[in-house]
Amino acid sequence: MSSGSPDKRRKMESALNQLKKHTVVVADTGDFNAIDEYKPQDATTNPSLILAAAKMPGYQHLLDQAIKYGIAKGGTEEEQVANTMDKLFVSFGLEILKKVPGRVSTEVDARLSFDKDEMVAKALRLIALYEEAGIGKERVLIKLSSTWEGIQAGKDLEEKHGVHCNMTLLFSFAQAVACAEAEVTLISPFVGRIFDWYKENTDRKSYEPHEDPGVLSVTKIYNYYKKFGYSTVVMGASFRNTGQVKALAGCDLLTISPGLLAELNQDHSTIAEMLSVDRAKACDLEKIHLDEKSFRWEHNEDRMAVEKLSDGIRKFAADAIKLETMIKEKMLNVKNGQ
Repeated sequence: MSSGSPDKRRKMESALNQLKKHTVVVADTGDFNAIDEYKPQDATTNPSLILAAAKMPGYQHLLDQAIKYGIAKGGTEEEQVANTMDKLFVSFGLEILKKVPGRVSTEVDARLSFDKDEMVAKALRLIALYEEAGIGKERVLIKLSSTWEGIQAGKDLEEKHGVHCNMTLLFSFAQAVACAEAEVTLISPFVGRIFDWYKENTDRKSYEPHEDPGVLSVTKIYNYYKKFGYSTVVMGASFRNTGQVKALAGCDLLTISPGLLAELNQDHSTIAEMLSVDRAKACDLEKIHLDEKSFRWEHNEDRMAVEKLSDGIRKFAADAIKLETMIKEKMLNVKNGQ
């Protein structure tokens, strides 16, 4: 006989467990020890998360192994560093895949954000490294910046190579429409960074979750995709508080940092489904088509999106450079027998 009424049992259930009934929960971290605790379906990484994890003593062995690999591959110092970086990103991905039943997202260098062919080449290199380690491409999402070139790289990877893509640094509706038309697997619209921009650039300093500009952006994209039957799925990303997460319950996926996962795990308030296909079908959005010119114009009309995309690329690139610097120093020590 079960104890207590269904209502009481529901109250005892964590917000995180309730959320998992409506949405696929993804861990946003390079620290795979944090993944064990919250049992997400998938995990995402980026250069900033890998940089933070690579500085932790517990992950030095992965960095050391990647450096040995890079040196063994030979070539110029630049080539050795590039091979080390690729190996390191994939090594973190491989460890994460031991902890999650689903997929890991591995990011292509943000410095390639405006070069379609180089993004495709780098993506295929990362996939080859996963395959060498016995992991098929169905368990990997390649993360690409949602520039026009990045979106076209995603289209090529999906169509010609069967490589699934996760379009990141997505802030504008134009980016979302172009990604859907490119038939990429998944997009990651950034809730928190949109919220940050509005806090910094308007007089408004706080928002209730239902009126949060980041939440509204993801809600509109989700509704548009579901209303018009696009195959691309939506993974809300970059959250600043659990209110934003709860306001998007029902979204296809949500990628959440360990800190917010912990808060949701301790929270026992009731989670309601906020997004649904039925609601999306009833909304009054109109279908649009974007070629390159109209994409660039529509994206450019959104000042927040232009600034946050540029800023995001710069920040990921800066962290990639910091990681390269760390690798070069360690590589020199290895070569000098230290």
